[in-house]
Amino acid sequence: MLEKIDKDVMHVASRGWLTSRFHFSFAEYYDSKNIHFGVLRVLNDDIVAPQTGFETHSHKDMEIVSYVVEGELTHKDSMKNKETLDAHNVQYMSAGTGVTHSEKNDSESLYLRFLQIWIYPDKNNLTPNYGSFKYEKKDFVNTIKHIVSPLSGSASVKINQDANIYASLLEENATLSFELQEKRQIYLVMIEGVMLINNMEVSKYDAVKITDELTLSFKALANSHFLFIEMASAVSDVDYF
Repeated sequence: MLEKIDKDVMHVASRGWLTSRFHFSFAEYYDSKNIHFGVLRVLNDDIVAPQTGFETHSHKDMEIVSYVVEGELTHKDSMKNKETLDAHNVQYMSAGTGVTHSEKNDSESLYLRFLQIWIYPDKNNLTPNYGSFKYEKKDFVNTIKHIVSPLSGSASVKINQDANIYASLLEENATLSFELQEKRQIYLVMIEGVMLINNMEVSKYDAVKITDELTLSFKALANSHFLFIEMASAVSDVDYF
């Protein structure tokens, strides 16, 4: 089953320096029926103005992945990591027992757009950890690139949860397919473009919840950029909330 979440029903917050599209309850936006999807707790599509950003703040017991869409993201944390990442780069932070960090757009003229993804860890009170991988645009063209996996997986970035993240740049009229195992589900985000997913049309900023499907077909009606999180479909709220 494919359930489309139209961009027009999503909560968008604007703070002048920041515009955020919230896929799930976050900050001032609360909907008791839209807290999470499986182990996926937060997905924010953030646009950050030049010379601004998120000042130092704290996190605990969360696997946090950032995927840079355009511009540059500069990260600095209490583990003494400092790094600047650009388009298609992936950043990972396991907050564990507690960590502080800042995320800035240090550019003097360019806007930063990135997806901020929070996933519940498989256990609490882990030792904080940080990592990243600098993918290039060519790595994503007309293929589904596996960018994040569990610790037992094969992706370059690994997290403490049974969840995988994939991204793709699909050129107009190109097609791809993806096979799911039983009892797995997907949350997909359209970053750019227009695409058919099993004949359902989705466009920029839309999302799709995918359950009880074994095969997905993708066809780009225009150059399309998308990302999806694949995870187990049976998650007990008792384990996470």
